[in-house]
Amino acid sequence: MFSDDMRLIAQQMVAEGKGILAADESTGTMEKRLHAEGLDSTEEVRRQYRELIVSTPKLGNSISGVILYDETIRQSSDEGTPLRRIAADNGVIPGIKVDKGAKPLAGSDGEKVTEGLDGLRDRLAEYVELGMKFTKWRAVLDIGDGRPSDYAIHANAHALGRYAALSQEAGLVPIVEPEVLMDGDHSLQAAEEATTRTLLAVFDELAKQNVELEAMVLKPNMVVAGKDHQPQPSSEEVAEATVRTLRRTVPAAVPGIAFLSGGQSDEMATTNLNAINQLRPLPWQVTFSFGRGLLAPTLHEWAGKSENLGRAQETLAHRGKLNAAARDGRYNAELEHA
Repeated sequence: MFSDDMRLIAQQMVAEGKGILAADESTGTMEKRLHAEGLDSTEEVRRQYRELIVSTPKLGNSISGVILYDETIRQSSDEGTPLRRIAADNGVIPGIKVDKGAKPLAGSDGEKVTEGLDGLRDRLAEYVELGMKFTKWRAVLDIGDGRPSDYAIHANAHALGRYAALSQEAGLVPIVEPEVLMDGDHSLQAAEEATTRTLLAVFDELAKQNVELEAMVLKPNMVVAGKDHQPQPSSEEVAEATVRTLRRTVPAAVPGIAFLSGGQSDEMATTNLNAINQLRPLPWQVTFSFGRGLLAPTLHEWAGKSENLGRAQETLAHRGKLNAAARDGRYNAELEHA
């Protein structure tokens, strides 16, 4: 049964000692990051970079799955092996970002809703043929004067529910990603309130649309104060607020929670993940699904030079190990320089 297969894949995605790598930057986002390293964002440069990632030796020791971009799953190595197959052969489950990005929400005061539901059923069928095992859809909400509004929360929660139901219909595990952004100067309490409202609405929609909770993964933000808020809360305060929010909103049937890093620094995201896991026992597996937190130092080390390939892959493997340790509550800052 699809249901049994999806449950097993969801459990593998949040397995002990591992997390999910988000390598699904859109072409526009990838262009910005490559330009920051002095590189042109050509299809060939993007292919080389994505091949570096999926071919990192022993990546599967700390990474359970990798979220890929549509362009990447159609690309191959210099030897002609599809990158998606290289990932799978490296012990990493391949998945795909399927949303079309956040667009202005009609009738709102500058809020956004994620689009991409049109034609999604057909696209999912193709992704199954290409060997994908899971999908991801991101919704974004911000905190400000009157935001997030009930309207924006409902619109994004409804889209997440429709996406998740379509993914499971196709036999693909949905990663449901409602992100409350850390932009601004809001307090930790404001972030907790907004995240609580958002997650309650998301799981209400998932229930209404018959999404099987045992065959999905939740990818939320940690509950953090706005990046411009002073003083910043401690990792212990972040962990307590995050776990309190999740316990109030996320059913125990969900096999795992894979946090996004959400603009936190590499070390801060890892430190906060560690603090959260030190509050065990928790009803779910609690891991990471980081993109920039794993890949920014890797891209900087590589800088488009073939002679830097080995060091760049070592950097990625090292950050994977650090976050795997944090995922089990075993991280300390000394490991950064081990």
